Amino acid sequence: MYASKLKPYLYLGLFYGVVSLIVRIIFIFHPITTVKFGLFESLKILFIGGLTDVFVFILASSIFALYSLFLSDSKYKKPYGSVIFGLLVLAFIYTAFVPGNIFKQYGGSFPEVAMGFIGLKTLLFGLMLFLPAQRIKIRNILYFITLFLYVLLIIFNGVSEYFFWNEFGVRYNFIAVDYLIYTNEVIGNIMESYPVIPLFAAILSLTVIVTWYIYKKTKQELLTLPNFVQKLILLFSFIVLCGISLVIIPKLGKIKTDNTFAAEIQANGFPKFFNAFTQKELDYFQFYPTINQQTAETDFLKQFDPPTLIRNINPENPEVRKNVVLISIESLSAEFMEHYGNDQKIMPFLDSLADRSLMFTDLYATGNRTVRGLEALTLCIPPTAGESVVKRANNKNKFSTGSVFKSKGYDVKFLYGGYSYFDNMEDFYKGNGYEIVDRNNFKPEEITFANVWGVSDEDMAKKAIEVMNKDAKAGKTFFHHWMTVSNHRPFTYPDGRIDIPGTAKSREGGVKYTDYSIRKFFEMAKKQDWYKNTVFVIVADHCASSAGKTELPMDKYRIPGMIFSEGFIAPQKFTQTMSQIDVMPTLFGLLNFKYQSKFLGQDVFTKNFQPKAYVATYQDLGLIKDNYLTIISPTKKVKQYSLSLQPSNNPDDFKIFYDETPVKDFQQNLVEDCISVYQSVSFWLKENKLNK
Repeated sequence: MYASKLKPYLYLGLFYGVVSLIVRIIFIFHPITTVKFGLFESLKILFIGGLTDVFVFILASSIFALYSLFLSDSKYKKPYGSVIFGLLVLAFIYTAFVPGNIFKQYGGSFPEVAMGFIGLKTLLFGLMLFLPAQRIKIRNILYFITLFLYVLLIIFNGVSEYFFWNEFGVRYNFIAVDYLIYTNEVIGNIMESYPVIPLFAAILSLTVIVTWYIYKKTKQELLTLPNFVQKLILLFSFIVLCGISLVIIPKLGKIKTDNTFAAEIQANGFPKFFNAFTQKELDYFQFYPTINQQTAETDFLKQFDPPTLIRNINPENPEVRKNVVLISIESLSAEFMEHYGNDQKIMPFLDSLADRSLMFTDLYATGNRTVRGLEALTLCIPPTAGESVVKRANNKNKFSTGSVFKSKGYDVKFLYGGYSYFDNMEDFYKGNGYEIVDRNNFKPEEITFANVWGVSDEDMAKKAIEVMNKDAKAGKTFFHHWMTVSNHRPFTYPDGRIDIPGTAKSREGGVKYTDYSIRKFFEMAKKQDWYKNTVFVIVADHCASSAGKTELPMDKYRIPGMIFSEGFIAPQKFTQTMSQIDVMPTLFGLLNFKYQSKFLGQDVFTKNFQPKAYVATYQDLGLIKDNYLTIISPTKKVKQYSLSLQPSNNPDDFKIFYDETPVKDFQQNLVEDCISVYQSVSFWLKENKLNK
């Protein structure tokens, strides 16, 4: 009986093994595989790979096992069937009709997906409950669909691995993770590059044929379902097999080979994808253009005085000891400000504050995610391939803005209205000496409004004042970094604050409410004794969107930034091109801080400052310099665009839209500069040279 219940697993597993074998044989003889394998080595690769496939399939079939576990006739008997159906109906009503349900707080298509899933589950359960005579037929249909999805995944993965190998010569890595993140761009690229319709038609046809074959061979097993005891035995056996698989798969992945191609071919794509997703890194030296390492470092460091990684900063003037509040604002594009041509008046306070501040008019974010902005403002380093350092395992004990302040005796905190475990922020900031103040520190009565991302910026502003007052009363000079949350989908906030209702869930409302909250913060701060002895740094973490006509559209990285301090910072505009990583070194220069630096950003007021900016996605790494944008990408690709401002009514310093014209004859010095930047930073991170 037990063996017969395993028939679906055996058929699916055999099919998965055959597809994986075919893929490996293709890889061995593929033109991109520049190494020739002998018979013995080929058999070894296929054997280790096949063994890995067995254990991977055991883990992959866990969803199918859960599906099988819940197949039952008893749950439709009275009173269980009616109770379960009633609960499902209530769940559907909650997702479909309750305005503030948890799914709708996530925004996007998530509420519709949740409603669709629960609605479908309710419908199918109801049909099987009220139509017992059709129960077997309905169950067979669902069984066929389940098999179909598994077969489709196996075939689609095989085809995907082929195309991935065809382009990169490796199994899945962080680029594959990147493809999931940039779905629109990737689908567009596939549509333009391959005969999609014939390809998908072939995949679907083969899927239907294989599914039908397995279904016909195994559907009889649904006529007699195992009882509770038999299910427990099967479940226990499956858990043991999964445990063994989790132990063995990493060991098989560590079997040494003489070359990279052999290691990649004998590996399995699913564990490689999982490792890429968790490790968050992409090996620069494997995928990007390189030059001599010493040449790269020398070329990059020539912008500093002295031209070394570790530099002593010794200002002539005495240090100015002031509190510092860094406010990094969620998703705030420069184009939201009236200075840059916006006529919606959605940032009245920050527009007015900019005129009383040191305003950086040509400032660029390093990336398009919050963690990338936090990395730039905290570590002051250019972005690197893969995820931000914030989300990597090796993210602690770095040389940071916080470590400089701590060396001066400052109290250092990171303030966040949500739960800081999100995006690994808590791990990163605690690991670099910051104290965390987040949603966990709020009492219920302190929260007037919250959504899935956290308490409103207005509530966080009040908490920030409270924390700053506490430090000031204790005689501490403080550096507090506040990351806002309200300007984020679903763009909900308390009603009655601005003229755009929170129920509108609009980007403009999110921007305007954040501006309102920061104004409230300054109104409260002005009443405090520490206000006149405080410098405020206000800068976006990234822009509201990143999509454009090119890989790195200039306007999608242009952000507002300013430093404000009454009676200390004279209002002025700094108009040269600069990077997000230059903001904090510039602040330290204004405070005349004496310290030993490893920052890779520059104080923009030093005589050797070079106007430039670094912009990146997870895999495209760009350098903006001398009216050119140079981009290096995986498979050692290089692109270059000449930059020319588009006509507009804005003053030249506030024009943000550029024509990016591809260049055939590269400015080779800029290509070498771009490689030098990213190669050097990748090497220093890998060797822990940017640690404290």
